[in-house]
Amino acid sequence: MSKKQNNKDWTGNSQTVYKNIGASNHTESERQSHDYYATEPKAVTMLLVLEKFEGKIWECACGEGHLSEEMKRLVYEVYSTDLINRGYGDGQVDFLGIENHETIDMNIITNPPYIYANEFIEKALDIMTEGNKLALIMPIRYLEGKARKRIFTDTPPKVLYISSSRIKCAINGNFDTMSGSAVSYAWFVWQKGHKEDTILKWFN
Repeated sequence: MSKKQNNKDWTGNSQTVYKNIGASNHTESERQSHDYYATEPKAVTMLLVLEKFEGKIWECACGEGHLSEEMKRLVYEVYSTDLINRGYGDGQVDFLGIENHETIDMNIITNPPYIYANEFIEKALDIMTEGNKLALIMPIRYLEGKARKRIFTDTPPKVLYISSSRIKCAINGNFDTMSGSAVSYAWFVWQKGHKEDTILKWFN
C-alpha cells in the first residue's frame, strides 16, 4: 500500500510531514529558475567519518541521489526527497512547505539551494527533535552577512568542517565536464539544542 493510500509518511506518522509544492511560499517557477548543483559523493563519505549520526537521515534536496546513494552504501537508512522530480526519491516534496508544528525524528544531510540556505536552516531546526543533527555542505562564504550572523548567534553550529581541498559541486550533476572547482566548501553541522561556541576543524 502506498503512502498516499494509508495516509502515513515515511516516519510512520498518521499525517504527512511535508506539503506539496502548492503549499510553499516559494513558487515552483521561482525555485526552478536556479541551477541544480550535485555534490560529489566523497564529501558525505568524509563527513560520516568525522561526525556520528544516529538514526535515520533525510536528504531533502536529493537531486539525482549522489549523496543518498553514498549514504546507503555506507549502510545508513536514508529518506530522499526533492522539490523537483529528477528521477530519484520522492519528487515534488517541498521541504520549506512543512508546517512548523510538525516534528521530524531524523537527521538531515543535504546540499541546499544556496539562495534558500537560511530558510533551510531555520526550517530544519524548527521541526527537528532535540539532539538530532543538521549537516549542510555550503560555500565558506556563507559565513558572511548580517542575517546569517543572527542565525549563527541564535543557533550556533556545533562544528564547521572546512575542506582544505576543493570539493566538486557539478551543475546539473554533470561531473564529466568538470575539471575542478573554484569554490571552497565546508560542512556546517548543527545539533538541535546545542548552545556552545562553534568548533572549527579541517578535513580533506
